[in-house]
Amino acid sequence: MITRATTDPYVPLPPAPAIVTTVPDPSVRYRVRGLGLPVVPGQQEYVDRVLDHRLSASAFAGLRAVARHLGVTADFTELIDQLGTAPGHTPPGFRLELELDADGTLFADLIRDISYDADGALRPTSVLYSADTANPYEIAPIAPLIANLTCNPGIIYDLFLHDPKANIGGHFRDRDEVMTEIGRILGPGCDISVELDDPFAAPEQILEEAEHFREMLGRWRVVIKVPHTGPVNAANARQLLTGDRRLDRWWWEPATADAFYGHRLALLLREHGFRVNFTLMFEPHQTQLALQARPAYVNAFIRHRLTQSTRMAALLDAHTASGDDGLLVSLREYLLATDHLPAGDTEHDLADCRRMAERIITHRRFREPEGADGLDSVRHTLRLLRSANLSDTRLIVCSMEGERAYPEIDRLLASEEFADMTRRLVVTAEPQYLARFASANQVVSYQRRFLTAASRGPAGGR
Repeated sequence: MITRATTDPYVPLPPAPAIVTTVPDPSVRYRVRGLGLPVVPGQQEYVDRVLDHRLSASAFAGLRAVARHLGVTADFTELIDQLGTAPGHTPPGFRLELELDADGTLFADLIRDISYDADGALRPTSVLYSADTANPYEIAPIAPLIANLTCNPGIIYDLFLHDPKANIGGHFRDRDEVMTEIGRILGPGCDISVELDDPFAAPEQILEEAEHFREMLGRWRVVIKVPHTGPVNAANARQLLTGDRRLDRWWWEPATADAFYGHRLALLLREHGFRVNFTLMFEPHQTQLALQARPAYVNAFIRHRLTQSTRMAALLDAHTASGDDGLLVSLREYLLATDHLPAGDTEHDLADCRRMAERIITHRRFREPEGADGLDSVRHTLRLLRSANLSDTRLIVCSMEGERAYPEIDRLLASEEFADMTRRLVVTAEPQYLARFASANQVVSYQRRFLTAASRGPAGGR
């Protein structure tokens, strides 16, 4: 039998026996309170929040043999105090982990994990949902259902602040007011990904802006979006804002320093304690290199990519059938318009334009089941995450539209191949887009029937 000190609850005890004679029954529920551990002085109010945490039979047996006291970490107390979580509870957006110290003290800690709701309960599904908006009026109705929010300067300024139909009465005056209100609506359980206004600013300016977001939203839920930059740099970025807004540099031939600028920025932010959402990811080949920056999130943009593949395949097929080179001229114009060719390359060889489009279609496996739905990058990234040494990195599937995109994603996640990866995926879209898939035509039909019956009352309307 293991004995415990009764006078001073924090007096170190001698090492416990290595063998526990009573083996717990795995069919029985075990909780931390069942260990009967004395509490570290001054921490009772915090420890009370973890006493009902479930333990496996094996964990219970092991801890009963060696644990001597029960306490919480400094991070645990800081979070509880900052968030003002009600007594006896832990906040949403965190999982509870237990760590055994060398002296036998068992410490409870709160680890950021948006898979969890309040009191360490898992969210209803492994797949998580996210709102891609900065409109507080759109966020409020969906807030209890989402675990994440994504936004960027275009969403904040163009689609909300400067849109009088969205920013009703001009109630919100600037970005900080909007983000503060969003944080209030969502509460602590949601991650909030925010993008810097100028990714090419000086490092100290970037860190200052990121720190401003951290103070505004809280260190536990703020995520800084870092874009892939490709051939774009501080010197030529102005080209995208003036004239025809085209870049004179081919995307396929970036300077090494430019192409990996975002990767280095992500690592810099991580060194300063920020989690990173590595964004502007369109092709499968971007993922493995992006993971080297250890981001919390990577992305798969699907909308424009599928649209482009469909258009290029149609032009290629039409040219094959007719031999009309006017179709290749149209293809060249399309490649220019979608930045596959750099500005000024208006006379690019037509045969090479065809070869380029064929390579793209083949690479995206557009004519195969793997890529016909535009989700080849999603499949590829999930496979890479399965083998990566980054157990907490998630994939955000974003930029979707139309009647096919979400149902195809839903079908993919129900497939056997990715059953083990659903916990690693977040679906983000405008709330209005997700709302479509909470409805069906038969909802209207049955509501008509039910409401008609109810209107007649129990006496049949007499």
